[in-house]
Amino acid sequence: MLDFKKIISHAKEYGFIFQSSDIYDGLSAVYDYGQNGVLLKNNIKDYWWKSMVQINPDIVGIDSSIFMHPTTWKASGHVDAFNDPLIDNKDSKKRYRADVLIEEYCSKIEKKIKKEIIKAKKRYGEKFNEKEFTATNPRVKSYNDKIKNILKRLAKSLDKNNLMDVKLLIEELQITCPVSGSKNWTDVRQFNLMFGTKIGASSESSMELYLRPETAQGIFLNFLNVQKSSRLKIPFGIAQIGKAFRNEIIARQFIFRMREFEQMEMQFFVKPGSQKKWYEKWKERRLNWHLSLGLNKENYRFHDHEKLAHYADLASDIEFNFPFGFKELEGIHSRTDFDLKSHEKFSGKKIKFFDQKSNENFTPYVIETSIGLDRMFLAIFSHSLNEEKLEDGSSRIVLKLPEILTPVKVAILPLVKKDGLSKLGDKICKDLKWSFNVIYDEKDAIGRRYRRQDAIGTPICVTIDHQTLKDQKVTIRDRDTMAQERVKIKNINEFIRNKLDFRKWLEKFDS
Repeated sequence: MLDFKKIISHAKEYGFIFQSSDIYDGLSAVYDYGQNGVLLKNNIKDYWWKSMVQINPDIVGIDSSIFMHPTTWKASGHVDAFNDPLIDNKDSKKRYRADVLIEEYCSKIEKKIKKEIIKAKKRYGEKFNEKEFTATNPRVKSYNDKIKNILKRLAKSLDKNNLMDVKLLIEELQITCPVSGSKNWTDVRQFNLMFGTKIGASSESSMELYLRPETAQGIFLNFLNVQKSSRLKIPFGIAQIGKAFRNEIIARQFIFRMREFEQMEMQFFVKPGSQKKWYEKWKERRLNWHLSLGLNKENYRFHDHEKLAHYADLASDIEFNFPFGFKELEGIHSRTDFDLKSHEKFSGKKIKFFDQKSNENFTPYVIETSIGLDRMFLAIFSHSLNEEKLEDGSSRIVLKLPEILTPVKVAILPLVKKDGLSKLGDKICKDLKWSFNVIYDEKDAIGRRYRRQDAIGTPICVTIDHQTLKDQKVTIRDRDTMAQERVKIKNINEFIRNKLDFRKWLEKFDS
């Protein structure tokens, strides 16, 4: 994995992500996806949708609106409880999330643990047992206990809205402002994250609304519509992909934390009493989905919540090892029956499921899986970007994206423009474009063209040379190994399909 600054630079240089409103010096924490970025993003969505909806007969998809009746957010608790603890440094005038400052302090302790593990690995070599070392080494145990106690206290204070103790914890840990280096902090106060807006033809008749801070409520509002029109029986799920908006106190780390972002969520409705079983099942299934993309198991871990949201009785995050450490990638929550009961209360409409087998009406419990699409993009992009030293002493920058997600699947590269090679290359390109996203490139030396395709992650390069005119075979080059093989022109389509077959990728997850 490259340095984070190089990752951000590469994303811009090769058309993946641009700062929004760049010609006006940008808009903080808002980004645009470029010509390659939008393709990668759409491929991630497609992979998630196929695995969540297409192959699951008990899960259907919807697309709910961004605008919802304002009472929605009163019922969901967002008006009263959707807050982050805010703190200012008096010297730098910079604003921070108090809980993030404390979590970052704990991340620094985690780095000390990693250093101890690295030193021990060098000392003991092949005999080293990391699990045993972590459990028995006094210094590592002390570090882990400190992290656990800090996070436990933080969760307890936030749960009781004891903001004075949150500030006291920051002071006791001697946390300094990253800009000024001082410990001169204001009191901690709550800050609501929702964006307000208005809808209506005039100021007198307009209604105050919020841009939705999450997509889940659109699913809950449509529970009865979907259940009755689809005739699905409990347990079943409703999935959707959509934009959400949060007025983050401090948005940073590139696209990890933004004010406008996209979520891929599924709400799975189950019978009360069975939620723990389904919660564990969905934890396993979601981790398997991530692992199916081949980003290495050691880059993932579960983090069970100390502090539960007001709607949850169980909650865990799948964390990914980003360039800045392990952070939340996907949340799995047992939301109980809070949302449906609350909307029933505020709307005055009966929201129940009638079970014909048991002849009873009940409010379903909900298991939620919620993944940030932009965070998923960053996880895949940052992990895939590498600099490799080659045998001839040179180096290359290569984006080793999972082939199923790559923006461009095939590059058609005639060795030279003349002698009919371009004409044949154009013909092959026109044939393949109906099945795959193809790029045609005849500019510069073939080595430079290979490097350009490596940089955007194209897994297959098809080179047409003079021998092709004689034997009707092309040279296919593999991005990762740089190995080359000759394949008949008529077999190119099948060759690519075998490499990019959704079923082969999804079966790893669905087995």
